[in-house]
Amino acid sequence: MTTTPAPARHGVWADLVGQHRVTGTLAAAASGKGMTHAFLFTGPPGSGRSNAAMAFAAALQCERGPGREAGCGQCQACRTVLAGSHPDVTRVRTDSVQFLVRDARDMVRKAAMSPVTGRWQVIVVEDADRFNESSGNAVLKAVEEPGPRTVWLLCAPTVEDVLPTIRSRCRLVTLATPSAPEVAEFLVRTAGVSDGLAAYAARASQGHIGRAKALALDEATRNRRREVVKYPRRLTGIGAAMTAAANLAEVAKEEADAITSEQDAREKADLDQAFGYEDKGRRPREYASALKDMTENQKRRARRRVLDVVDRSLMDLVSVYRDAIALAVGAPGALVNEEIRDEIEEVVRASTPELNLQRIEWVFAAREQMMEFNVPPALALESMMVALRVPEALR
Repeated sequence: MTTTPAPARHGVWADLVGQHRVTGTLAAAASGKGMTHAFLFTGPPGSGRSNAAMAFAAALQCERGPGREAGCGQCQACRTVLAGSHPDVTRVRTDSVQFLVRDARDMVRKAAMSPVTGRWQVIVVEDADRFNESSGNAVLKAVEEPGPRTVWLLCAPTVEDVLPTIRSRCRLVTLATPSAPEVAEFLVRTAGVSDGLAAYAARASQGHIGRAKALALDEATRNRRREVVKYPRRLTGIGAAMTAAANLAEVAKEEADAITSEQDAREKADLDQAFGYEDKGRRPREYASALKDMTENQKRRARRRVLDVVDRSLMDLVSVYRDAIALAVGAPGALVNEEIRDEIEEVVRASTPELNLQRIEWVFAAREQMMEFNVPPALALESMMVALRVPEALR
C-alpha cells in the first residue's frame, strides 16, 4: 500500500504553519505521486493558501527534484520562486473586485508558453474566487487542458467561492486554521519576539498568520486593535455608536491611504518615465488613456484596502462577542481576548448569549453589505454600531 511521506518541515515547507498533512501531500505530489495539472488551495483567511501554493511551485521547480528532496529551499530555483523572480512561475493577484476578461487572457497566454529554465510553467492565481462568469470562461479551457508542462495553482477561501466549472477541474488541497501555540512558536522562531507577545498575537489573530505578524511587530496595529475590542462595552447610546462608526471608518481610510499612497506615487512615476513624460515635455497621445486606466485601478485598489482594514476590525469585534458567549456558557479554555477578560465580563452582565449571537449576525450582515452590495463603509458601520448598542434596561 502506498503511504504519504512524513510531513515535511524543512526547505520551502518550513514556514507553512500548522499544515503538516498538507505539506506531506504536496511533497508527495512534487515527487510525482498524485501530480496533476491543476490544484485548488482553500482555507480560512491567513491560513497560508498563497504561501502553500508558492512553496509547492518552488518544489516543482527544485533542482533536486523530482524526488524526496524536492523543495530543498537552497537551490537557485527554490530561492527565485520564493522571491517572486523565477521566469516560469507567474503569481497573479487582483486589486479589483473581480478579474477582468483581459486579465484572464493574459494568464492563458502565459500558461501556453513552454518553460524557459524550469521543468514546469506554473500559474499561481491568488484570488481564484474573483473570476466572474466571463473571465472564468476565458481561462476554463486552459485550466482543463493545459500544456503538458503547465500547472495551475488556484487559491480561494472555500470551494464554493470558485466557479463550479473551474473547481471541478482541480485537485483540492484544504488548509486548516493554525492553532495558537503553532502560530506563537512561528513568531518566536521567525520574528524573534518574546513568548508573551507571541502568545498575545497568536490568540488575537485567531490563526491568521499575516495578522499575527503585524500584531507582533507593529505597536500601532496593536493599539488599533485594542481600541476596536473596547467598543462593545462603550456602545451605550446613539451618540457613542455614531462616534465609534466614524472613528472606525476614519482609521480604516487612514491605514489604507498609508498603504497605497507610496505605491500610487511609484506607479505614476513609472508611467511618466515609460512615456517619456516626467517633469516636462509633451504628453504622447496614448498617455491620457494609460493614466486613466491606472487611476481607475488605483481607486479600486484603495477601496479594497479600506474594506480589508474594516474587515479585520469586524473580525476583532466578533471575537469579543464570541468570548462573551464562551464566558456565559462556561466554555473551557482561554479567551481570544484574555487580556481584557474584566471588560468582557461586563459585556456578559449587560447581555445574554442569545443577544451576543444576534450581534455577531449583525456584524456579518454589515460585512456582506460592504463586500457584496457596495454599501459605503461609513453607512454600513453606522447601522451596525447602532444595532450593537447595550440595551437600555441592562446599562
